Amino acid sequence: MAEKKDTAQNVEAPATTIRWNTANLKSSYANVCNVTSTREEVVLNFGINQSWERGQQEMEIQLTDRIILSPFAAKRLSTMLTRLMGEYESRYGELNLEPAAAPAGTTKQ
Repeated sequence: MAEKKDTAQNVEAPATTIRWNTANLKSSYANVCNVTSTREEVVLNFGINQSWERGQQEMEIQLTDRIILSPFAAKRLSTMLTRLMGEYESRYGELNLEPAAAPAGTTKQ
């Protein structure tokens, strides 16, 4: 009986080309971001804090944009942001998210 020969070849598929369509692209500025989630989605709310005075009892944040992602897209975004921030800090220095301590001898007003 003749042997069967494997005729399948290991052919790599051509790379996918991505074309970014920016026809409807909108740019927004945000200095505040809040994130919530459910099992099915991750919700990012972006907005602007225009209150810069310290010690306020209440501040109002104007929410301007909401992005809703699947958990898979949110995980990919997290991975890309982690990589981006690592590159940023290696170039420009570490970002400290803790509030700066007031210099000695100063008081809050």
